[in-house]
Amino acid sequence: MQSVQVAHLKSHFSDILKMIKSDGEKFVIEYGKQHEKIAMLVPYDKSLEIEDERQFGIGKGKGSFTIKEDFSMSDEEFLGL
Repeated sequence: MQSVQVAHLKSHFSDILKMIKSDGEKFVIEYGKQHEKIAMLVPYDKSLEIEDERQFGIGKGKGSFTIKEDFSMSDEEFLGL
């Protein structure tokens, strides 16, 4: 995993993308004089597109719900306005 400053990323973006694609390299993006780590570029993984069912804290495995496709609610209704 490599770290890269924003200015370097901007000027070498295509080269960095090629390294990510071909070598699977990961890049941490640093920002500012303090080199604050703010983001990461990682190789795309198609399996990440498939979302698993979410589990809810202490209720994990104790219940479920389904939202029907024809469900609709305005922002005002949702906010109780």
